[in-house]
Amino acid sequence: MKRVFLIVLDSVGIGAMDDAAEFGDAGTNTLRSASKGSCFHLPNMEQLGLFNIDGIDWKEGAAHPTARYGRMREASKGKDTTIGHWEIAGVISPNPLPVYPEGFPAEITDAFCEMTGRGILCNKPYSGTEVIKDYGDEHVRTGDLIVYTSADSVFQIAAHEEVIPVEKLYEYCQIARRLLCGKHSVGRVIARPFTGKGGNYIRTAGRHDYSLTPPGETMLDAIKKAGQEVIGVGKIKDIFAGQGITSYVYTKGNTEGITKIMEYLDKDFEGLCFINLVDYDMLYGHRNDIEGYARALTQFDESLPEIMGKMRKDDVLMITADHGCDPGYTVSTDHSREYTPLLIWGEGIEPANLGTRNTFADIGATVLKILGVKGNIAGESVL
Repeated sequence: MKRVFLIVLDSVGIGAMDDAAEFGDAGTNTLRSASKGSCFHLPNMEQLGLFNIDGIDWKEGAAHPTARYGRMREASKGKDTTIGHWEIAGVISPNPLPVYPEGFPAEITDAFCEMTGRGILCNKPYSGTEVIKDYGDEHVRTGDLIVYTSADSVFQIAAHEEVIPVEKLYEYCQIARRLLCGKHSVGRVIARPFTGKGGNYIRTAGRHDYSLTPPGETMLDAIKKAGQEVIGVGKIKDIFAGQGITSYVYTKGNTEGITKIMEYLDKDFEGLCFINLVDYDMLYGHRNDIEGYARALTQFDESLPEIMGKMRKDDVLMITADHGCDPGYTVSTDHSREYTPLLIWGEGIEPANLGTRNTFADIGATVLKILGVKGNIAGESVL
């Protein structure tokens, strides 16, 4: 009974890609910036081979790495969560998803207001924490929805839970998802509920993402068709709009995500457990919080001995990322166009340097190879 545990450390990039300047991200390096945190200590990933990966020349690698390790280049034209995960799963996106640096056009906002019966506030790129600070009072007073975006392909709606019940906010997001199609097919519509009083508004754990359906077959579809399990942990189910998922569980952050990994390691199943640990991106990268980023990486590294200790003979552990979000890059708090790491460990996995791979899709192809599943996806197995 083969099981693959694929963990995405959301936004843990390892250095600017060759075309990063085209995305405004020249010189970014998320992992290097995080390493400047006072508590940064990753001895377990170091032993697997993290610092032996191509391009990591600012820290000495392990003398004898115990995993296969490599640097992943994104073939898709993007740097967001949706496209990154789709490519990991075997779908390369040649065209970027639409972004709105000037806010959403009237054809979208007017229709959205008519369909919801509410006005909107903001309508421009904004920090998620700052937008409720700056527009929260007016929202509470008027009931208008706070609509904002970022450098990524997202349509975000923030609303106070006492003004707009969470279930109603989800309805508004579903309206936006149906509206945002064709040339306006943003990657995700995101519900951002918050609570609190003026001057002290706090986002809650009720976030919910409404993603586009992947435009092609993914490794998830292939595994499910083969009769095996595809378990989504964290926001995996939302990223793939539920397609190819056999069961899922949402999490409130990295700590709960790691706990769920431990629980699934104790369960009997055949197939893939696909995990997203989001705190690096959501809490620390977007807020230029180097100390928080370092602390979260250290926490995950500390959990690795227990994770690896629970793995069975035929289990394989894969650790990667979907893009960067450099906490030390003060020019921007948005995602960065970076290479990502890949570590593959298991009893039958021979340690080796995989060099630099041409696409994240090699991960999906490798997962199918391990599970003995055939699928019509991009990428080549690294085994």
